[in-house]
Amino acid sequence: MNISELFSFVFSYIAHNPFVFLFLAIAIGYPLGKISIKGIALGSTAGTLVVGVAIALTAFSVYGLKIEEPGLVSDIFLMMFMYAIGMKVGPQFFSGLARGGLDFVVIGLIVVFSNFLIVFFGAKLLGLAPGYAAGIISGSYTVTAVMGVAQSAISSGAFKAPAGMTLDQVSANIAAGYAISYVLSSVFIILLIKYLPAMFGIDPVKAGKDAEAEFGVGDDVEALPSTNGFSNLGVLPLDIRAYRVEHQELVGQSVESLFKKFPHAAILKVVRGEQVFDAADNPKLALGDVIGIRGDYHVLIDDGAFVGVEVDEPRARNVDIEVADIHLGKSGYTGKTIAQISDEVGFGVYIKALFRQGHQLPVTQQAVVEVGDVLRVAGSDWCVQQVAKKLNSTPIVESTLTETFYLAISLLIGYVCGHFSVTLGGIPFALGTSAGCMLTGIIFSFLRTRNPAFGGPMSEGARSFLQDIGLSLFVAVLAATVGPKILASFQGIVVIKIAALGLTAALVPPLLAWLYGLYFRKMNPAILAGACAGGRNSTPAMKGAQDVCQSDMPAVGYPVPYALTSMIVLVLGYLTMVL
Repeated sequence: MNISELFSFVFSYIAHNPFVFLFLAIAIGYPLGKISIKGIALGSTAGTLVVGVAIALTAFSVYGLKIEEPGLVSDIFLMMFMYAIGMKVGPQFFSGLARGGLDFVVIGLIVVFSNFLIVFFGAKLLGLAPGYAAGIISGSYTVTAVMGVAQSAISSGAFKAPAGMTLDQVSANIAAGYAISYVLSSVFIILLIKYLPAMFGIDPVKAGKDAEAEFGVGDDVEALPSTNGFSNLGVLPLDIRAYRVEHQELVGQSVESLFKKFPHAAILKVVRGEQVFDAADNPKLALGDVIGIRGDYHVLIDDGAFVGVEVDEPRARNVDIEVADIHLGKSGYTGKTIAQISDEVGFGVYIKALFRQGHQLPVTQQAVVEVGDVLRVAGSDWCVQQVAKKLNSTPIVESTLTETFYLAISLLIGYVCGHFSVTLGGIPFALGTSAGCMLTGIIFSFLRTRNPAFGGPMSEGARSFLQDIGLSLFVAVLAATVGPKILASFQGIVVIKIAALGLTAALVPPLLAWLYGLYFRKMNPAILAGACAGGRNSTPAMKGAQDVCQSDMPAVGYPVPYALTSMIVLVLGYLTMVL
C-alpha cells in the first residue's frame, strides 16, 4: 500500500466512522491550540475548529467524501457547555449587579452593545452575505457559543435563507466569519489591553502598585476551588506556641471571650495537668494552665509575654490543620471586609485565598466579600466548621445529589423553556435551547451557593470538563458540517472585509470603555484594564494586564463585566441572525 492509498483508506475510514473524526479533531486540535508563539496561542477551541475543517475539507475536496455527524451530538454538547457557563457565572451574576459594580456594569454594556452595532451595521455597509455578521460577533468577542445560538436560529426557523442560498452555506459563512476574526481578535485584544496604559501615558506598574496600596495585596497564586492542589497547606505566616498562664487577669476568662479581645491570637488547646481541653469546649482558664495559641508570628512574639512564659508542651501544640473552601451563603457577613470577618468570626482560621467567579482575587484587609464568593481557609476542623456555619455555608463536600441529576434537570428545563417563542412583527423570537440551558445553570448555581441543601458547590473540575468537552465536540461537529463549503465563503475580497470588520469590532469597544472609565469615572488604570478585558470576555487579555502591571489587581475588575456580557452577547448573536 503506497502513501496515496493509505491516505485514501484513512479518510474513507474517518468518513464512515464519524466519532473517529470528532475525537481525532479534538486530539490534534487541543495540543495545536496550546502551542504558544511569544506568549500568544490559538486556543484549544479554535485549534479544534481549524483541524476539523481541514480534515473535512480535505476529505471532500480530494476524495469526494462527506463526513456526516449526527445533529443530536451537537445539540447535546452545546447545551452541556451552556449549562457549565451558567454554573460559572451564576454565583456572582446577581450579587455583582446588585452591589457596588455599577461602573463595571456600564463598562460591560459599552463593550457588548458597541460590538453588536459595529458588526451589524458594518456587515450591511460592506455587503456581507447572511451568516458572516454572527460569525464575526462570535470571533471578535472570542465567544464561540455565539455560533451555537446563531445556528439555533437557523435550525429553529427564526432565520430564513434568502433565495438562491442554502442554510448550509449560511452556516459556512458563520464559521468563516468566526475563524478569521477569532484568530485576529485573540491576538490583538491581548496587545491592546496590555498597552492601553502606555498609550495614554500611564505607568502600568505604578497603577498596579497604587491599586495594591489602596487594597493591600497578597501575591500567592492558589489552585481554583475543587481542583488539584486546592487543599495543599503550603507555607502559612502562622504558628502555634505554648504558654503557661501566669497573669491573674486571665484567670476565669473563657477561650471565646479572650478571642473577642484578641482576635489575632486564638487559643486552640488548654492543658491542665493530665487533662487536655479543645477550643470547642470553651474552657475557662486557670492559673498554671498551658495554652496553645495560634496566630501571626509577630503577634505571638510581641504579645506572648502578656500570657506568661513560653514552654515546651507538645500537647498544647498538637493541632491538626486542614484547608477547606467555603462558598459564602447569604448572611450578615456578606458585604463586609476580610478584616471584619477575621475579627468577628475567624476564630483560629487563616484566610488563604478569595475567589470570585472562578478567578482568584487578592486577599486584602479591605476586600469586600460577596454572596457566592469562595474563601479558602486553613485551621482545625472545629474552627473551620464554626466559621462556615456563621457564614451560612459548609466547607467543601460532595454534593448531596449527584451532578448528573442537576445536569439532567437543567437541560430538561432549559430545553423546554428555550422552545417557547413569541412572534413580534411576524418574526418569531425564542430564548433558544442553548441560552435556556445557560439561564438554568445560572439559577441553579445561584441557589446552590446560597443553600447547601440544594447540593453544595459544584466541583470546578467537573464544571471545567463539561465546558471544555461540550464546546469542543460542538465545534468539531460544526467543522464537519461546514468544512466542505467553507471555501465558497472566502471568495473575492471577503477575507479582507471580515478581517477589517472583526478587528474593528474587537478593539474599538474596549477602547470606548477605557475612555469612559479613565476620564469620566477616574478609575484606577490597572483595575480598569481588567474590567475592559472582562467586558471583552478575554481571560488572556486580563492576564496580559496583570503581567504589564506586575500585579494581580486587574482581576478585581474582571468578573462583573464578564458575567454580564457572557449572556448578553449570546442574545445579540441570536438577534443578528433573526434581524
